[in-house]
Amino acid sequence: MSNKKNNAFKHILTQLISDVIEKSGNKPMNYKQVAAKLNLADPESRNAIRDILQEEAHIGLFKEIEKGKYILKELKAFVIGRVDMTADGSAYIVPEDEFEDDVYIAPRKLRQALHGDRVKVHAYEKRRGKRKEGEVVEILERSRTEFTGTITISPRFAFFVADDRKMLNDIFVPLADLNGAQDGEKVVVTITEWPQDSKNPVGRVRHVLGKKGENNTEMNAILADFGFPLAFPEAVERDAAAFPLEISADEIAKRRDFRPVTTFTIDPADAKDFDDALSFQQLPNGHYEIGIHIADVTHFVRPDTALDKEAFERGTSVYLVDRVIPMLPERLSNDLCSLRPHEDRLVFSAVFEMDKNANVINEWFGKAIIHSDRRFSYEEAQEILDNKAGEFAQELLTLNELAYMLRDRKFKHGAISFETTEVKFHLDENGKPLGVYTKERKDAHKLIEDFMLLANKRVAEFIGKQGKGKTKKTFVYRVHDAPNAETIAGFAQFAARFGYKLNTKSDRETARSLNALMERIEGTKEQNVLTTLAIRSMAKAIYTTKKTSHYGLAFDYYTHFTSPIRRYPDVMVHRLLEHYLAGGKSANAEAYEKFCEHSSQMEKKAADAERASIKYKQAEFLQDQVGEEYLGIVSGVTEWGMYVEIEENKCEGMVRLRDITDDFYALDEKNYAIIGQRKKKRYQLGDEVRIRVKKVDLAKRQIDFTLTS
Repeated sequence: MSNKKNNAFKHILTQLISDVIEKSGNKPMNYKQVAAKLNLADPESRNAIRDILQEEAHIGLFKEIEKGKYILKELKAFVIGRVDMTADGSAYIVPEDEFEDDVYIAPRKLRQALHGDRVKVHAYEKRRGKRKEGEVVEILERSRTEFTGTITISPRFAFFVADDRKMLNDIFVPLADLNGAQDGEKVVVTITEWPQDSKNPVGRVRHVLGKKGENNTEMNAILADFGFPLAFPEAVERDAAAFPLEISADEIAKRRDFRPVTTFTIDPADAKDFDDALSFQQLPNGHYEIGIHIADVTHFVRPDTALDKEAFERGTSVYLVDRVIPMLPERLSNDLCSLRPHEDRLVFSAVFEMDKNANVINEWFGKAIIHSDRRFSYEEAQEILDNKAGEFAQELLTLNELAYMLRDRKFKHGAISFETTEVKFHLDENGKPLGVYTKERKDAHKLIEDFMLLANKRVAEFIGKQGKGKTKKTFVYRVHDAPNAETIAGFAQFAARFGYKLNTKSDRETARSLNALMERIEGTKEQNVLTTLAIRSMAKAIYTTKKTSHYGLAFDYYTHFTSPIRRYPDVMVHRLLEHYLAGGKSANAEAYEKFCEHSSQMEKKAADAERASIKYKQAEFLQDQVGEEYLGIVSGVTEWGMYVEIEENKCEGMVRLRDITDDFYALDEKNYAIIGQRKKKRYQLGDEVRIRVKKVDLAKRQIDFTLTS
């Protein structure tokens, strides 16, 4: 056996021996007893166990308490968790058991584990006054094996440096595995092996992205870095192309026909897919019939097909600054499933009879067909609402009145209104940012949002209220827990520094107070900081089959029904709703819970990718403005510096503590501030400061500022 293989075998066998002794309650055992527990009867294995026990007794893992009998020197525990890498190469293991403490792992004890990997750790008991430490004994699941970064090629070999700052190991790439990459290009590399005694893994170039700094290269690098594919597999494109354009008479006959009813879409001016439409008609009894019609994606995307598997893996469409990476091929997302004007389209509908006070009198859910009369942009619809005149003015004005009532009722029940600033860029034909602006939400946006919320809520109630206990039907919910009391108390304390008081006696009072705060801070310099901090103090919304309420919306039941073109959970909701409308039995809850977990993870990855693309464009925008001065707001504080958001263009960068030379500054985490240790000068979240653009690093998407006063 080679030396490398022998070392690997020895390492594994040592861990197995440790497991056996620990599971025995740390009772003294000899090598024969250990071998019997491991079902190893051959002399070679038994001798190897004896040798390891003797050797490790000298090193310190085992202790020989009587001749030939051993215990663990320190009773150890095994912890399973995720690796959270630090900049110095050490890591903390965040345990899956929330009651366990984090475990510190020194760099040499990581045993080739990378950031995000799920690992098994041998954790040592805490010594008095010391943190819990350990070493990785097994990598259970790699978080990722693909990385984006830059390739450097020499005559005999190449090596790859990842963009991800938490990937601290360069990857060796044999020249035969360059896949056409040129020196200095951005590429995607897959780790193919990692020899036991080697510091660096070995990989091959999977995709060549192009020259560093080019817009297309950098946007594709962000997508690849977060694990989103750059193209659809041929089989998926083929399946999408095979659907006929025509809707058969048989299919139409199965559906409720809304084609004669006034119907329109309202979307962003640059939208390419329209996944929701509204229909409107007044009934003879004076009530209104309002249809919320959603693209019938599940008519085309059938379970277990290549299309379905690809959509599930992606989980969501990804919205970068300059492009959309759709969950479904364009043949579906921009054509067959897009509710384009003047074309018959298949939909899944939620139809409500409402009185003049926006009360739902009757509801109907089912498959339908529509023919949209008009495609409005938000701006066009808003102009009609403002002027009270134009095409379908009466329908739009009535819908807007009803939306106001729905909104008012929602807030009275305790929903929270967070109006965050959405940053947008004016781009030239090469994707270079020429300017930055913030998107304003007006009545036309809110009108659509309120009717989508109504559909999501009523669909969730329709299924959620059916049956109890074992007869309850499995469904996909969008849930949002109430905030942690300690976290919200910390936010209330911070808001008080600006003169704002929050009542946190109950969840309902907290919601009301937050709404009052959001109204009061509108237009103030601290609006963005307080809104961002308030959102951070909230629990994160997730998908689950375990029904709980949606705190932020103050709904007891809530789901996502309205965007199946761009969200896989909505596809699941459509399938389940259709199944139950047809009298089907409850679906497998365990399977759907796993689907929900994956969807929540992909949603987070998509949001992180979007933020990364914004960071890149902000850096690119300020690249030519090094030396320029701006007024900014302190938007975050860390132990190595403070983040500042420029008021004029919302670009965010960092003032590093080492660049503030009038004192030695340290972080006051509790009060969101950095404080000079001698002069006690403080910079706190929300403070206005004047900064100069010092340096821009496009590759790292980093902007550095210095203070000017």
